[in-house]
Amino acid sequence: MNSQKEHAFWEAMKNLAVSHRIVIDRPKGKPHPNWPADRIYPLDYGYFEDTSASDGGGIDVWLGSLPNKALTGILCTFDRLKRDAEIKLLLGCTPEDVESILTFQSENMKTLYIPNPKEKKNEIHS
Repeated sequence: MNSQKEHAFWEAMKNLAVSHRIVIDRPKGKPHPNWPADRIYPLDYGYFEDTSASDGGGIDVWLGSLPNKALTGILCTFDRLKRDAEIKLLLGCTPEDVESILTFQSENMKTLYIPNPKEKKNEIHS
């Protein structure tokens, strides 16, 4: 991707994050409503109000442990059972937060983490 288009993409995602209210419908420490009870949310998870995603809900968001909720990166997911693909924005995540999010994902979920180029210090190395 050329750098101008890449910059415009990340700016659009950043603008989305700062211009929409976040609704936390799955707080940190609570079990997932549809998965086994031991699947506990490691961080707050919710969606941006007044947005839409492929599942009919809002665009998903993970809130990390950093006080500054800058756009850390994007998680692209593909659920092999539902045959559904989505993006999830990660805000204010440390490398440890990103690892816990990736670990939390279902074994039926294939994921790709794309760090924000401006937040390279939070890049995850597998």
